[in-house]
Amino acid sequence: MNSWNGNGLNVALPYQRGFTLVELVMTMIIVGILAVAVVPRFIDTNAFQSRGAADQVKAALRYGQKVAIAQHRNVSVTISAAASSDCGAALAAGNVSCVISNSVTVTPALPRTVTFDALGRPVPNAADLVTVGATAITVEAETGYVHSP
Repeated sequence: MNSWNGNGLNVALPYQRGFTLVELVMTMIIVGILAVAVVPRFIDTNAFQSRGAADQVKAALRYGQKVAIAQHRNVSVTISAAASSDCGAALAAGNVSCVISNSVTVTPALPRTVTFDALGRPVPNAADLVTVGATAITVEAETGYVHSP
């Protein structure tokens, strides 16, 4: 391998191959630390399941509110549990159904129904709170705004 020095002369540089022992050991240590910290998160999927269920319930509640406003009528969102989850956006007879997995804890107990009027407010006009796993989902009283902190 050749390089030009400042005087315009072609100077031969020493040829290097491979990694030093220090570089290899440090790489092994970093990979080991990452494996210890990251692998347990992928083995235990309960946190991912409960967060996914909370997102599905929140989306179903928001969809129900939007449909109630768009169609100028009451729409009920029913949250229930089964072996497999299915929170499709199908509207049947003024109802939106959201089925979440049995392994996710929900407070208050399921089945749970939240109804929105033509203005998107919950019926009766009071704030509502549904806790899915560790995520609290709030439906505001006057506006029907669905959110989680």
